[in-house]
Amino acid sequence: MSELTVEVLGTGCKKCHELEANARAALAQLNLIANVNHITDPLAIADCGVMRTPALRINGQVVSQGKVLSADEIAALLPH
Repeated sequence: MSELTVEVLGTGCKKCHELEANARAALAQLNLIANVNHITDPLAIADCGVMRTPALRINGQVVSQGKVLSADEIAALLPH
């Protein structure tokens, strides 16, 4: 299986940190190991095509923008 990468895109606000915590909880819930990155640079976020933060990217694909997904919602999006 290829390496899993989960990225939280946001400037570091409370909602961004909440999304990152939920992503980590979803990974733990599914017993998955992943590289979890938090991208805060506005230009890098824009380069990803994200217009609303917080956003979540899984393996390079934006799966959510502008809201904080729950751990269960994120778990449903992860490959398992």
